[in-house]
Amino acid sequence: MMDSMIPVLAGTLAAATPLIFAGLGELVAERSGVINLGVEGMILIGAIAGFAAAAETGLGPAAGLPAGALAGMGAALVFAVFALSLAANQAACGLALTIFGIGLSAFIGQHYVSYSLPGLKPLSIPLLSDIPVIGPVLFHQDAVVYLSLAAFALVAWVLAKTRLGLLLKAVGESPEAAHAIGYPVLAIRYGAVLFGGAMAGLGGAYLSTVYTPLWVQNMSAGRGWIAVALVVFAAWKPGRLLLGAYLFGAVTILQFHAQGLGIALPVQLLAALPYLATIVVLVLISRDRRLLQLNLPASLGKPYLP
Repeated sequence: MMDSMIPVLAGTLAAATPLIFAGLGELVAERSGVINLGVEGMILIGAIAGFAAAAETGLGPAAGLPAGALAGMGAALVFAVFALSLAANQAACGLALTIFGIGLSAFIGQHYVSYSLPGLKPLSIPLLSDIPVIGPVLFHQDAVVYLSLAAFALVAWVLAKTRLGLLLKAVGESPEAAHAIGYPVLAIRYGAVLFGGAMAGLGGAYLSTVYTPLWVQNMSAGRGWIAVALVVFAAWKPGRLLLGAYLFGAVTILQFHAQGLGIALPVQLLAALPYLATIVVLVLISRDRRLLQLNLPASLGKPYLP
């Protein structure tokens, strides 16, 4: 039984990686008081940009991952201009970005439907990868999985231990007070939104150049919405977001291994499991209003102009 669970556990880390990138980016943006519902669109834009760069240059993920991050940042910049500089409704701008990302990625991606990439070979860490059970799960992954863990550690440290983290929280709680004592509120929010776009684009590029690695229309399959839900599930805390990403990653990968594990459920139900889990978790979290009120940034979603 344990041998059959090793591929599931190992696959969970890879399946959760796009959610970690996108979720961390959205968490930072929301900490600054900006809710960007365009994560799904930014993931798709990053996915097609990364795949196109990898295919055209022949460099694979080495070109695809930075290209995806830059494309996601560019999409986030468009959102920021409308939502921050023009003080438009943030939810509407985010939804528009998602619709735009779906259409743009489908249009550009039609030229890459028949392409496939070599992907990225997993790294086998000497000695550690030979440890029974733990070795194949934790120490035989591709480099981007370890990069996602490094990104988590960096974001958690910045938010908890640095002046920048305190500034983000201050702007998210009361932009008026932060502006009154001389902090550039819009500049800080721009930086947070652009970081969120880069992380979502990086997650999308990982999907198309490493995890799959090929282009499929709408290949994000709702991961952007799950990433937004993860931020609420995590109560805006990086540690809980990481655990939530692995939970949803496990549910996602389990559907592919269900038949091999002897789970007799309809394929359609298995495919819907990640989204059902998202709904259940949000319902449970919403019942704990005290937890949400304690951690919810007070100015989240509220436009601000100095």
